[in-house]
Amino acid sequence: MLYRPMEVENISQYGDLIDSLIDEIRKTAGDKDLYIAFSGGLDSSVVAILSKLAIGPSRVTLVTTKFDFTYPQTIEIVKNFAISNGLKHVFVDGSEWQRKIWRSGPACNACTRGPKLESVKKYANGIVVTGAELEDTWGQQGIKMNNGFYSPLSSLSRTQIEEIAKILGIKINKIGENAKREGCILKHLLKMMSSFEFHGKSVYDANVALMKILNNIDLNFEIANVKIVGPLSKNLALINLSPLPQEDVMNSVKSEISKIPQISNVDIVDRPIKLKIIANPGIYNDPKARYWIEKGRLQPDFATPITVEWRISSNNRLNTFQVVDYEFLNAVIKTRSSPSI
Repeated sequence: MLYRPMEVENISQYGDLIDSLIDEIRKTAGDKDLYIAFSGGLDSSVVAILSKLAIGPSRVTLVTTKFDFTYPQTIEIVKNFAISNGLKHVFVDGSEWQRKIWRSGPACNACTRGPKLESVKKYANGIVVTGAELEDTWGQQGIKMNNGFYSPLSSLSRTQIEEIAKILGIKINKIGENAKREGCILKHLLKMMSSFEFHGKSVYDANVALMKILNNIDLNFEIANVKIVGPLSKNLALINLSPLPQEDVMNSVKSEISKIPQISNVDIVDRPIKLKIIANPGIYNDPKARYWIEKGRLQPDFATPITVEWRISSNNRLNTFQVVDYEFLNAVIKTRSSPSI
């Protein structure tokens, strides 16, 4: 083994898996350098270290695509990871490209395929390595090499990747609301960003403010975000915290978010909620697309169960969907005890 394993119960099983991944990466790289599409999250961090072990640090470069909606702490986290592991690191900018995509509605996959990865590919002079895993759309295709992008983890589950990270001694710093995924604030804007100063600023300022408050509380949240919904003329903020903190914490969060001038109304998601969504005809007429948006895209980021009322959109500028309104259902979910702020 080329690494110093941590104490993990199934070290033999995962040690063999790590050795096979290192061997595969080395063979795939050949005499080419590797450029890691690096976000600072779990998957790209594991890929970075495996690549370093496979071909050495001098042939590995971490490339981070920077956006207007990158969490502020991301910059230092990715820099520190590179320094502590002796790896080269550069930033490339994908902000304008991302803005253009969101003008037509939420589109995380288009953003990943476009500015996030293509910006890295444009910079790279070798093979671009991604952290795509089995649960991602790419991983489900079962293809490790595609159009100059290589995804060595694409056949692995999240559990397997977490175990590999433990063995390699990789510690992931929390970026935004999730300790295992990179932070993208724009994914919480569930509407067209026709105005950066109005729609974009509302979702950025709301989520940065939320993280600032929560960082002062000694509690772990599985879900912590502010969704921005509503018609284009109005920004409505939905605060998702799970588990729910006690009332004084929620009131402080709500008060702070309410100070943001671009936001008209603020609610805590503390009971089941119905989202009223308009979608372009392609999505509206495709049950599988609607199901994925509801169960795969939206529900994981909401603190309570959601239902969706779908309507077809007459706006030909909307390429995806927009949450235009909402209503709460049933009783409030019980909060937990927590320290005051």
